[in-house]
Amino acid sequence: MLFPVTGCGMNDCRDEYSNPRPSPVAGGWIGADQEEEALRRKLKYFFMSPCEKYQAKGRKPFKLVLQILKILIVTIQLVLFGLSNEMAVTFKEENTASFKHLFLKDYDDSNDALAVYTQGDVYDHMFYAIEQYLALPENTVGRYAYVYNVGVNGSALSLCQQYYKKGRIDPANDTFNIDPHVVTGDRVPASFSSHRIYTLHKSALGQRLSMAGLYIDRLINVTIQFQLKAINLQTIIHNEIPDCYTFFITILLDNKAHSGKVKISLDNQASIKECKDPSVSGPADSYARVWFDGVVLMVCTCSLLLCGRSIIKGIILQNEFVKYFKTSLKRDVCWGDRMEFINGWYILLIISDVLTITGSFIKISIELKKFSSYDECGILLGTSTLLVWVGVIRYLTFFKKYNILIVTLQAAFPNVIRFCCCVAVIYLGYCFCGWIVLGPYHVKFRSLSLVSECLFSLINGDDMFVTFSGMQESSMLVWVFSQVYLYTFISLFIYMVLSLFIALITGAYETIKHQIQEPVHMTDLHVFIAECTDTPCSGKFRGIETSPCSYIIPTCVTKYNCKIEIFL
Repeated sequence: MLFPVTGCGMNDCRDEYSNPRPSPVAGGWIGADQEEEALRRKLKYFFMSPCEKYQAKGRKPFKLVLQILKILIVTIQLVLFGLSNEMAVTFKEENTASFKHLFLKDYDDSNDALAVYTQGDVYDHMFYAIEQYLALPENTVGRYAYVYNVGVNGSALSLCQQYYKKGRIDPANDTFNIDPHVVTGDRVPASFSSHRIYTLHKSALGQRLSMAGLYIDRLINVTIQFQLKAINLQTIIHNEIPDCYTFFITILLDNKAHSGKVKISLDNQASIKECKDPSVSGPADSYARVWFDGVVLMVCTCSLLLCGRSIIKGIILQNEFVKYFKTSLKRDVCWGDRMEFINGWYILLIISDVLTITGSFIKISIELKKFSSYDECGILLGTSTLLVWVGVIRYLTFFKKYNILIVTLQAAFPNVIRFCCCVAVIYLGYCFCGWIVLGPYHVKFRSLSLVSECLFSLINGDDMFVTFSGMQESSMLVWVFSQVYLYTFISLFIYMVLSLFIALITGAYETIKHQIQEPVHMTDLHVFIAECTDTPCSGKFRGIETSPCSYIIPTCVTKYNCKIEIFL
């Protein structure tokens, strides 16, 4: 069903090669011996479609079935991992939001940029965070536990300040004297080291912190660090054993700019491990998932070995063809003909298999609670699944009306790459210019990455008015420059560059469409194969030793046949 291409029917078996193409007399190909005929037959079988190979030798494409099975199980594996990853990420994000509301004074979800401007507010926010930490069991809705002996001097909480070693700043006289060496000072109240952490009162806390003091004039930042433990119970919904989490929380009061504005932020990093004594009533299928990952590993390993073997067999057949041309015909084979033996889809599958195998090992480690790198595993499995589904396009090209996409992309690819190289130079120029000139006055131009994202969205017609209106008018010269900058960029890239890019694709499509009515150019390889007049139904291919390269992702018959099969 997947391969209704030219040559699959019985009439095509009788007629496709009934009129062999003329061979050049100068090359000495007329009257070929048995070795030459055997080589032609090998090459012809190598470039046959799956239907023709089945008719030629009666072999069922079980390796193709393996690829279809791999697509199915890899997709299922990705879906299962996605559900598990979603729960882990959601649990961390929701806990981070809870920590911000618990430990940051006056925190508001609508404005994540929390800041204070007075010394009293700095101390108030420090006291507030520590008081909330001490009263956590009584205040929080969630179930958290303290982690002791992790801070400075074995404490549960660390309060540190970074400041310049010494310095004197006198704005009135425009003078300063700064030692740029940074000193890290730890201020840990003694009661923090005790398991009686909850007995520390506000008065004692304030007294100790005031005695410690902050070097406000030289202060770079203040950090409050502690750890909390929690258990993610929502995994039970998907019949998974709950995970035990350790949250590494850092509250930062940032004064490195010394601008009178102290920025306050909270960072939360999570570590996942297996709980010591899990007890869940009912079934849990964690080990079933591990077994399923093992099946994926086995299938992908088989696919990897078969694809590698196919490439090696293709290279061996290529060397045999090159050697025959050089010894018998005294001619060299061009690189275009050599590359016909190396199927790029095999390389795509090998890369996909390697990524899937690596990601599956990481996923098994996550399932066994030995590893918690969800991001790395997600990137590997996601990329491998993408490549697997891109490979499905190869199967669609066996249908006569579906190979137009691949052929058009192949024809347009060289011109598109050259065009993109030229456009990239202009694009980078606009990025650097916008970053330097507009960065201080526009939030979308504060960094190179933001500039690139903003300009790319402008090419697609997004956020045009917001980009124009977001420009500050504090400097009239810069505002005028921004108008010229944005108008020229939009005019150049939307009306010229984008239109030319579309024209390249359209031109390649028109070229392919006209090639159907014109005589097809044949290389030495195609002419050599065309000398073989044996049809797949002749039975002469059953006794030859052929390469199984094309069983995994079989290729089209020949290059010229692929072009003839295009239907528009």
